Amino acid sequence: MKYKYQLILIGENEEFFKALEIELKKGFDDLKIISDALKIIREQDVDNEYSGGQAAFVIYAGHKNNITGRQLEILEKQKLDANIILPVYNKSFTEEIPDFLSNQNGVTYNDNLIKIKNIVLEGFELLRKNRKLFISYKRSESSNIAIQLYEFLERNNFDVFIDTHSINKGEEFQEELWHRMTDCDLILMLNTKEFLKSDWCKQELDKAHLKRIGIVHLLWPDCDFEDFSHLGYSKKLNDKDFDKPLFSDLTKGRLKESALSEILNLVESSRARNLASRQDWLITDFTQAANDNNIEVNLQYSRYITQKLDNGKLKVFIPTVGIPQSINCHNSQKLIKQIEDKEIESITLIFDELSIRNYWLEHLDWLNEYLEIKTLKKSQFNTVFSK
Repeated sequence: MKYKYQLILIGENEEFFKALEIELKKGFDDLKIISDALKIIREQDVDNEYSGGQAAFVIYAGHKNNITGRQLEILEKQKLDANIILPVYNKSFTEEIPDFLSNQNGVTYNDNLIKIKNIVLEGFELLRKNRKLFISYKRSESSNIAIQLYEFLERNNFDVFIDTHSINKGEEFQEELWHRMTDCDLILMLNTKEFLKSDWCKQELDKAHLKRIGIVHLLWPDCDFEDFSHLGYSKKLNDKDFDKPLFSDLTKGRLKESALSEILNLVESSRARNLASRQDWLITDFTQAANDNNIEVNLQYSRYITQKLDNGKLKVFIPTVGIPQSINCHNSQKLIKQIEDKEIESITLIFDELSIRNYWLEHLDWLNEYLEIKTLKKSQFNTVFSK
């Protein structure tokens, strides 16, 4: 395998490095990318192992009182190569991180290993940096908790959709709600006692299943767990998770910090698996369309599809979750050029257009006339092979 995702580890915190390596391999498994694609490079091996032409992410987990000239040399070189450097510290950024990295955003070891793993995956562009979440809830039962979660997740760098805060006046409410749901990484569903009796909540649940969007279910203490026991991403809340007893006035109740931390961990750990699941759905439908038209296509290890033409060139099709945007086009072209030695005939982003608003679909059609990277709706999969 020629292409590697390079993680360069600088510093002396071996316990953290070993734990992160294990967590990252799980992340690659969740994304269904073979773990051989991840290359861990220690500081003593950088000169021989590092390749400037491939994706790289750097973690510094040391102390400025112990930093060596060699470590500074490596960090300076990585900064010149425009690779992201993430400082990881114990308690105090200013006391532990060298001045050379003072302008970088850092995280603490206590910020959660899963969160750090996802930052690395985002740096490799395997998870999108714009972390979108949709909150589904019944207003009469959990609006106060929904707003609390909205504020908490926004503080933790999620772009959160909640109907009372996220739709501008004058917008077509229901169309915009489905549009925003389509483009989210996950749905955080607040399953209160009467949740499933609400027509709107049931519609959101049905739409999520139709779009294969992953759902993290928060189950209220008085909610019948049997209705949701088959779900993979769920947390059963109990009285101690709230600052008020369940049967007091919960319209003013709040979740405790410990519960919020567990919810954040569940959301973080679910993102990669949901992305892979939605990509699988697109890959299966696209491959079936190719087979129906007697066209051979191949799924590559980085989760894109290739069709080899008679002239030896490749057509590349990239499954795109959510709504394709210009950044998808840019990143896709950059990644394919790094990975492939063969000449590329074309690159196309394939996506499911269900519930995406017409104005955006028209915009994508317009972009297809001008951009080198094209987009292809799921409803048009057969047409690309029948020409």
